[in-house]
Amino acid sequence: MIDKNNIPASIAIIMDGNGRWATNRMLPRVVGHNAGMKSMKKIIEAADDIGVKHLTVYAFSTENWKRSDTEVNGIFKLLVKYIDSDIQELSEKNVKVTIIGDRSRLSDKVNAKIDYALEKTEANTGMQFNIALNYGSRNEILRAVKTLGEEIASGKLSYENIDEDMISSKLYTGEFNIPDPDLVIRTSGEIRLSNFLMWQLAYSEMIFVDDLWPDFTPEKFYETIEEYQNRNRRFGGR
Repeated sequence: MIDKNNIPASIAIIMDGNGRWATNRMLPRVVGHNAGMKSMKKIIEAADDIGVKHLTVYAFSTENWKRSDTEVNGIFKLLVKYIDSDIQELSEKNVKVTIIGDRSRLSDKVNAKIDYALEKTEANTGMQFNIALNYGSRNEILRAVKTLGEEIASGKLSYENIDEDMISSKLYTGEFNIPDPDLVIRTSGEIRLSNFLMWQLAYSEMIFVDDLWPDFTPEKFYETIEEYQNRNRRFGGR
């Protein structure tokens, strides 16, 4: 039974296993991504229903460009399709959408659709749904270091004043006021972070599940919340 008084405020999910889900069924990988999109919609609703404040999903990494053009183009077509079909409903549910990552490599069409989603939900005050798109944690940290270096070079900042909070504020998550995740979930049985929120996950609780992402249901999501609630978060204190 979920304790409604102990819901993790910020949850991050590595949505892994779409391609394998399709391959196991002898289907094109993009079919797996479509199934994964449907699963994501259900998890967004489930998270919102129990009072999660921030849900961050790893949708496309900086390394995913290594995949075939067919798969990459299919993923972005699905993103456009998702915004067209679901952004109105998200807005009506008071969900705010943000994008973290480097959008410079995305096509004009995709960026225009993203801008529409951001503007449509900008004033919403409910759950913040953060999509990590062309995101890589090392790239994010490098970007923050360069920004701080520029401020030092211009005389706006002394290196002696740099602390952890300042570095956090220069990350994508800091720019969009996304708190460090209380809980990170990875599906598909893989036990690694894959360049995802490495600075922010320093004291997050991690749960790895065997289900491929399209098979990850709201019921299984709630099970991870229960497991989280049974843990004793010590933050290195004892």
